[in-house]
Amino acid sequence: MSEVELSITPGYGEKLYELLHYSQALRVGNRVEISGQGGWDDDITFPDSLEEEIVRAFDNVERTLATAGAGWRDVVTVDSFHIPAEDDTIGDAHNRVMVEQFRKRMGDRSPIWTQIGVAALGAPKMRVEIKVSAIVGRDD
Repeated sequence: MSEVELSITPGYGEKLYELLHYSQALRVGNRVEISGQGGWDDDITFPDSLEEEIVRAFDNVERTLATAGAGWRDVVTVDSFHIPAEDDTIGDAHNRVMVEQFRKRMGDRSPIWTQIGVAALGAPKMRVEIKVSAIVGRDD
C-alpha cells in the first residue's frame, strides 16, 4: 500500500495551516488531490478584479500541485465553485476566464470539469475556488 504524503504550499498554505489546520495537497502513489484553491495572495487577500482572482486561483493550483510533485499536465479532474454573477447562471465573465486559463495551461488536453454555483465560499470576498485531481506520470 502506498504511503500518504501531505503537503503545505509555502506562503499562503503555511498561513492557512496555522489558521485553519489543514494541508493543501495529498499524494498517494501517483495520485494527487488538492484542497480548493482561491485567488488569494500569500496574505490571504483578494483582488478587486474577478479575472485576476480566477487567474490567481489557477496560479495557486499550480503552486500547490508543485508541492506534491505534479503540474497542470497531470490534471484529470477539475471542480470549480463560483459565486454566480447573475441570478440564473454562473456567468460569462467566470466562464470566459476559466476556459482561457484551461487553454493556456493545458493546451489541447481537456480534463473533466464540474462547475458549481454556490451561495458562499470559505473567505469573505472570495468568488471562485478550484479543486483538482492529478495522476502523475501517465501517458497521454
